[in-house]
Amino acid sequence: MINEELNEELVAVLASLKDTDVEEFSYEAAGKKICLKKSAAPLMSCIDAQEAGTAEVEEEKNLIIKSPMVGTFYQAESRNHPPFVIEGNHIVPGQKIGLIQAMKIYKDVLSDVKGKITKILVKNGEPVEYGQELVVVDPK
Repeated sequence: MINEELNEELVAVLASLKDTDVEEFSYEAAGKKICLKKSAAPLMSCIDAQEAGTAEVEEEKNLIIKSPMVGTFYQAESRNHPPFVIEGNHIVPGQKIGLIQAMKIYKDVLSDVKGKITKILVKNGEPVEYGQELVVVDPK
């Protein structure tokens, strides 16, 4: 587990890199190594056929919730708890749809959209990458 001092130092370094052209970053301290890679993919995207100027399939109007970080995706708090969401559930902005664990730190995956979950693209306990598509949401 990262101690508080190391965590503050890492946050400061990442903040200083935020507005730079740095694409990859490696950090090693206290016997721990962290490697990060910046991605141009947004956390959430909406593909709209009308904006694209083509008559695309209705499915392409779906919203995609993407992974905010690298780690292991979990659909529930633990094996004894039900999943946060399942296909067919309606979600709202701010609703927890999963957890991602990296280096014994858990981060909630929250919805930025409102709609019905049509597809969960990753399985419980599956490793995920930054920007990887996790959930497909129909905004209707």
